[in-house]
Amino acid sequence: MAAPTKDGKKWRHRVMVAGTRFSGTFDTKAAALAWEAEQRINAGGKKAVVNTKTCADAFRKYELEVSKLKRGHRWEAFRLAFFAEMPLGSVKMCDLDATHIAAWRDERLLTVQGGSVTREMNLLSHVFSVARKEWKWISASPTADVARPKAKPPRDRLISSEEIKKICIALGWDHQAAGVVPKTKQQRIAIAFLFAIETAMRAGEICSLKTEDVNGRVARLRMTKNGLPREVALSPRAVELWAMVSDGFDLTPATLDAMFRRARDTTGIEGLTFHDTRHEAITRLASKLTVLDLARMVGHQDIRQLQIYYNATADDIAGRL
Repeated sequence: MAAPTKDGKKWRHRVMVAGTRFSGTFDTKAAALAWEAEQRINAGGKKAVVNTKTCADAFRKYELEVSKLKRGHRWEAFRLAFFAEMPLGSVKMCDLDATHIAAWRDERLLTVQGGSVTREMNLLSHVFSVARKEWKWISASPTADVARPKAKPPRDRLISSEEIKKICIALGWDHQAAGVVPKTKQQRIAIAFLFAIETAMRAGEICSLKTEDVNGRVARLRMTKNGLPREVALSPRAVELWAMVSDGFDLTPATLDAMFRRARDTTGIEGLTFHDTRHEAITRLASKLTVLDLARMVGHQDIRQLQIYYNATADDIAGRL
């Protein structure tokens, strides 16, 4: 422990308390020593308080101070409340280590897939990172040495022309129609399906489109998955489709997904989701756009993400050689 040192008419003192350095300047040596004692008492009291905090306390604090500022607040709030009710929630932060996180991971893998567990572990990791850096509740993150489960290989499902036709028929729509106004919700879903294949937009992005968002051959998405706006170039076919519903699709993502699945099931088509339109669209667009143009259109800030969605077959590539 360093002693106070005299510097001219002042006394300077530096101390290390609970891993944190403090320093000050004082008129007398006695004042410097009194200040040191106060710092140690305060640190001791703070440590006593921290030693009573549980993971559930950390989850609640994170949700109130950090999650509520995010676009994905609802998902995080639900997950954090769920975690707080698990055995991990009752573990004191001062006792927390990698074994608790590994046990939590293994328990979650009994009910959800590896990809879901990895996303949840990323959330836990940030909770404990904030607890370490900003709250000083722990000195090291317990997730650092815990292996993430292996995720399933990314989907590579493309949609054939015959499947597109069958889906549209099931929804009461001619997939080649132009200039026709849809009369039913099912028909609007068919147009949304075709529009997604042309634009690579997600279901939520399509459902949120309004008349004022489309200007000529450009659609402006005000809010996307990554929280940033994006402009999407529209093909001539996409412009035709939008003209049929120029006041918007008047659908919610939940309704779109449920009714699409119902129509798909009547066709006997297996393993197809609405989100597979994104794979199909990106694979088609890749033959027309440069990598940078494609990344900008579909909203990928890291062009490596395109590898997940670009699913051209070896025969397709060979045909272009």
